[in-house]
Amino acid sequence: RVGASALGRCVTKPILGIFGGTFDPIHVAHLAVAEAARDALGLERVLFIPNGEPPHKPNHAVTPAPDRLAMVRAAIEGNPAFEVSTIEIDRDGPSYTADTLGALLMAEGSATELALILSVEALAGLATWFEPERVLALARLVVAPRDGYPDVSPDAIARFVPAAEARITMLDGPRMRLSGSDIRARAGAGRSVRYLVPDAVAAYIGDHGLYHDPRRNHPS
Repeated sequence: RVGASALGRCVTKPILGIFGGTFDPIHVAHLAVAEAARDALGLERVLFIPNGEPPHKPNHAVTPAPDRLAMVRAAIEGNPAFEVSTIEIDRDGPSYTADTLGALLMAEGSATELALILSVEALAGLATWFEPERVLALARLVVAPRDGYPDVSPDAIARFVPAAEARITMLDGPRMRLSGSDIRARAGAGRSVRYLVPDAVAAYIGDHGLYHDPRRNHPS
């Protein structure tokens, strides 16, 4: 586990944090996790990547990509260490993490190391991902705990994905029980989402009447 920034700062290569997700909508837990990873590993910057067509949610309606992208941009405005990429939104068909990491590493060059930020819930399903060994070859994994989900040890994942243990860094926080489905349900019912999402995101949701379609209130 990592509670300080020493681990990342002993690495000579600059480290680019990669944080992908549906971000439907992006909320304060996403931002807190990104900042914790940035601080713990000394990340040069964190790149938020909204999914285009998430392969793990084939039967769920997802808010249109332009809206999700706009909310991410609004959420990270003012933080020079946070950036957004449209690499998956611009890609036709399903977006796989392995392909995205490969494209980013090619664009950034070998002088940069990639660190993929994900939740312990996502880590538990690593063996089911598309080309998980390739994911680990391209990036180290930075895993955040999620309140309500049990911790998963790197050695347990290594039983299913060889060499995983040496490529996983476990963060010690933050632990925040917050989900996009809860926020969508609240917004759809006309309830306040203030302090659950950045003010600019709450304003965007209200101004554009998002989440009043119950089909979009799927779990996430």
